[in-house]
Amino acid sequence: MKMKKKSYALFLVLLLAMSTFLAACGGGGNDSKEKAGSGGKGSDKSDNVLNLTETQDIPSMDSALATDTVSFTTLNSTMEGLYRLGKNDEAVDGMADGDPQISEDGKTWTFKLRDAKWSNGEPVTANDFVFAWRKALDPNTAAEYAYIMYDIKNAQAVNEGKMKPEELGVKAVDDKTLEVQLQNPVPYFKELLTFGTFLPQNEKYVKEQGDKYGLEANTTLYNGPFTLDQWKHEDKFVLKKNPEYWDADTVKLNQINTKIVKDTQTDVNLFESGDADLIKLSSEFVDKYRENEGFFTVKESSIFFIRMNQTKSEWLKNVDARKAIAMGFDKKGITDVLLNNGSVVADFFVPEEFAKGPDGKDFRESGDKYLKTNLKEAKKHWEAAKKALGQDTVTLELLNYDDDLSKKVGEYIKEQLEKNLDGLTINLKQQPFKQKLDLETKMDYQLSLGGWGADYLDPMTYLDMYVTGGAHNQQGFSNKEYDKLIQEGKTTLLLEPEKRWEALVKAEKILLEDEAAIAPMYQRSRAYLSNPKLEGVLFHKVGPERSYKWAEFK
Repeated sequence: MKMKKKSYALFLVLLLAMSTFLAACGGGGNDSKEKAGSGGKGSDKSDNVLNLTETQDIPSMDSALATDTVSFTTLNSTMEGLYRLGKNDEAVDGMADGDPQISEDGKTWTFKLRDAKWSNGEPVTANDFVFAWRKALDPNTAAEYAYIMYDIKNAQAVNEGKMKPEELGVKAVDDKTLEVQLQNPVPYFKELLTFGTFLPQNEKYVKEQGDKYGLEANTTLYNGPFTLDQWKHEDKFVLKKNPEYWDADTVKLNQINTKIVKDTQTDVNLFESGDADLIKLSSEFVDKYRENEGFFTVKESSIFFIRMNQTKSEWLKNVDARKAIAMGFDKKGITDVLLNNGSVVADFFVPEEFAKGPDGKDFRESGDKYLKTNLKEAKKHWEAAKKALGQDTVTLELLNYDDDLSKKVGEYIKEQLEKNLDGLTINLKQQPFKQKLDLETKMDYQLSLGGWGADYLDPMTYLDMYVTGGAHNQQGFSNKEYDKLIQEGKTTLLLEPEKRWEALVKAEKILLEDEAAIAPMYQRSRAYLSNPKLEGVLFHKVGPERSYKWAEFK
């Protein structure tokens, strides 16, 4: 999710518009060592220890089960696939040693693996990829991101239980040669392989750990720039430089300490004392630190919205009620007051400055604005819903994250909707990050404040979320015309990019204007404070939020 692209990547975007579906160890350590890197503003940071904060704990270190930014960003530091994201979000060599060999029909990709080791000293082999990919697609794994692998031959059939995992179009020719068969030619497959679901796993180690794999620092194996050395749940996690990493000479940071902090005041205090080197600022601190040497903002591709679960409330099955909720609160109060960090009102689902069509124009120039704040219309729809349901009052529960900013946004939404929609009561339910994701996956909620960041550079990474029965359609939305447009956008229209683009624009209109399946709120920007000596942190527009492989203090 984040940042800009170079010219070759812009060319990739055009390919994306014409192409098929992509799909958005050990323990130890001690407090004295962790503290050594903080040093305050006067520290020269010569020990190259980076101190960070995060509002949420890591939900999972199992790449087959990860679904969130915190997990993918941590996996990005501790694991490595065939390729990883480099500057400008380009795919750079990881476990693959150079570019793949591609057959004339574009369906067979052969990768040569470099000599690399896991953190326990065992070699990384082609079978590590075969095992991990089969595991992600095995229906018994129930991986939400399995669909992102559907470009591989037989992947969907395996995931649906119609074929055995052994029939997946991937095989280890030998320890250092991986062959992948695709359903159709996919020009951007190399870039897709940077996504976290495509990471390898050591079969012997994973089977030894069983259900514990990925749940603790010492039940996970690493092949990336860092290892997860400590993981004290809901408190902190500590990464240490991985001496077994093939490119360890490039890695300058010796340690990364991440403290779980729920409120920005604590973040700021840690930064001021020198105990944090990179923090996110909430609205009340932006103006104070705007002139600070380390202040900067990043416009992301993340969209935040209200999920409306049609399976848990008769009211939310009613399209007028959904439209009333979507139009019944002032979005600018969120962006301009609660956030104050460059975030913009989202009357859309596919973000601004994200994907360009075959005409070279941004998707938002083709798409319209939908569900804009309109209290008069919201009240009309609300009264229509009351009449249809034969009720004058309703209480709905709003599921939310438990960090400071999310709480404020939740309280604001509650105040706005209760004031503007007569007879509506909103009860707030704050949950830790992992528990909230679990409740959404189980569809055990009514309303929920959600967010989505891009997995690849195409509008489909947002729009295919809401096909009937989709893994991320966790709210029971279904529309046959919408499903048809998305399916055509992945298949029959791939060689007709203009018509494909039109289909995706129409699909977004159905999702929002016609059905009000979700209530979009804002496209996020983030305001940061950074230690001026810190360089080389990469902010990504897709996939993991940041990369620290090239970071260092100068």
